[in-house]
Amino acid sequence: MALAPDLALSTDPNPVEDEGQHINAPGLQYFVFALFFIFGGITSLNDVIIPKLKELFTLNYTQAMLVQFCFFAAYAVIGIPGAKLVKRIGYMRGAVFGLATMMVGCLLFIPASQTATYWVFLFAYFILASGVVVVQVVANPLISLLGPARTAHSRLTFAQAFNSLGTTIFPYFGAMLILGSLATVTADQLSGAELLAYRQAESEAIWQGYLGLAIAIAIVAAVVWSFRNRLQGEQHEASSGFAGLDLLKRGRFGYGALCIFLYVGAEVAIGSIIVNYLMEERVLGQPEAAVGWMISLYWGGAMVGRFIGSLVMRFVSPGLILAGVATGAIALIAISANTTGELAGYTLLATGLMNSIMFPTIFSLACEKLGPRAADGSGIINVAICGGAIVPLAFGALADATGGNLAIALTLPALCYAVITGFGIFARKPA
Repeated sequence: MALAPDLALSTDPNPVEDEGQHINAPGLQYFVFALFFIFGGITSLNDVIIPKLKELFTLNYTQAMLVQFCFFAAYAVIGIPGAKLVKRIGYMRGAVFGLATMMVGCLLFIPASQTATYWVFLFAYFILASGVVVVQVVANPLISLLGPARTAHSRLTFAQAFNSLGTTIFPYFGAMLILGSLATVTADQLSGAELLAYRQAESEAIWQGYLGLAIAIAIVAAVVWSFRNRLQGEQHEASSGFAGLDLLKRGRFGYGALCIFLYVGAEVAIGSIIVNYLMEERVLGQPEAAVGWMISLYWGGAMVGRFIGSLVMRFVSPGLILAGVATGAIALIAISANTTGELAGYTLLATGLMNSIMFPTIFSLACEKLGPRAADGSGIINVAICGGAIVPLAFGALADATGGNLAIALTLPALCYAVITGFGIFARKPA
């Protein structure tokens, strides 16, 4: 999933266009791509687990969306403190801290599953996401510093493609592991000790999967720690707390920050309900174990679009491309909500392709020429990612208010894309 705030740190009060701070670390881009892959994949696993927890704890859509609320609320809570931490201890040590926090979050799924308690799952998601936020704070500034400013749009989009590679692969195997077994009963048919035993048994695959992730993350963290003193040319400006809020008065930046909030919210809301949407009789009418893997098509579309977009944006106005794909997302949602069968299913999945270049393009358009205020702007955009907590929760409430009608609830992400279309037109010319 494309959820990465940039933290371009500059000490030059008079930045020159197409030039700026550069870090001397050959091969570092491969390390950054790996970070994008890891946190993208872990974020997308939420879409696999939501339908599972919804069934296990007999939740409505609003309650199920608390998974995304707790995960993305971490961006609002940890975003700015995480940026300050990275400035204090440096990129590589910051990455290790974030990875270690992610590992703790993964391990918390063990007590969550064994106690079969929903709020413990939610707490585990918050801790896991806190680590993801710190890792993202490290990843994007390095992308910004590994090349000239004139290719920032393209370079960030290319890096985001590795994020999408993770969001494509993780759900595919996660669905096979977590949704692969079919129980002969459901949670709403049980009570008391039988219900507790059922929840513990059915959530066993969840904690085993996250235990494996914790081990893999620990290995990555150990490798990163071994290179903690290899980074040369790293510079950071002094932290400025919440002083950067005045940037919201700038039309271009304020509008862009709003669009980050709406984009992340729309993307996460759609991804969160894809399995339940495809399971509906009017769409594919298949059980979750049969359609769970199709989440990978949604995120895979974003991956393909980012590789293509990183090339196209070298020749076409990024603002016009943004307006075009946002309009395309609205059209696909309209078709899906008003049709049935495979057409309804695949058109909603195809919105992933439209999402492809949105985050990096909105970010880079909003932050053009902030100069020494770039760190302040990055912190605010980091917080704006909490749209992934608010919009999906509102989506769930709208679905519940309309009797579980997901087609009607899709109106909400469509409205988000409409606002983004306007920003693309507004920012079609360089700042």
